[in-house]
Amino acid sequence: MSQILAPGSLDGKTALVTGSSRGIGADTVRYFAEAGANVVINYRNKAPRAQKLANELAELGVGTLVAGADLTDDAAVADMLGAAKDVFGGIDILVLNASGGMEGGMAEDYALKLNRDAQVNALTAALDVLNPGARIVFVTSHQAHFIRTTPTMPEYEGVALSKRAGEDALRELIPAIEERGFEFVVVSGDMIEGTITATLLERANPGAIEARRESAGKLLNVAEFAAEVARAAVEPVPADHTRLTGDVSGFVAE
Repeated sequence: MSQILAPGSLDGKTALVTGSSRGIGADTVRYFAEAGANVVINYRNKAPRAQKLANELAELGVGTLVAGADLTDDAAVADMLGAAKDVFGGIDILVLNASGGMEGGMAEDYALKLNRDAQVNALTAALDVLNPGARIVFVTSHQAHFIRTTPTMPEYEGVALSKRAGEDALRELIPAIEERGFEFVVVSGDMIEGTITATLLERANPGAIEARRESAGKLLNVAEFAAEVARAAVEPVPADHTRLTGDVSGFVAE
């Protein structure tokens, strides 16, 4: 992975990324650590993988904290945030990356509980743990961000609708966020090569990702999209609080 943020630019800062034991979250955490930030690595059920990443990043000379918490468990989220405050004194960057809804064996309302309710609850709980000037980043997809005007694959529609509901609910909190001196930005990307979501979609609808790749011309990979998320945590917030990445020509704005 190449250096995305300037070395030392996040010295003394702390970043918490939900769902960061693998994939986009793990690469985002790595970019923050390479820039000097202490990092909180959150996982739901893969503790060894999270600890392995923490050990690797500790070699960079930054502080690391591994925090297991299912975002739909309010008590676990509170414990994670409390641990971050106890260890690092607070959080300067909060990336709401964890999402889901295509996993098998979950309750019918799981996508909405995770992608809307849990995001709002996690952010609300974090407000008293964020340091002055903190940045909050919500990670979503073009398929979700533009779902009201651009249909998506049937297999992904439920997840897309729940993630858009989560984005809308978080946006309603922007006045309260800004009143407390914090900043909020949404980062949206197309389907990302190599993610669990892409794998599950391809399994449910063979050829779907290839078709989307041909339509877009190119799909970002995990490291490339994580780089956009990391930049969104430090670069100026757009006036509409939205950072669109990759190709958007096939999507119709609201």
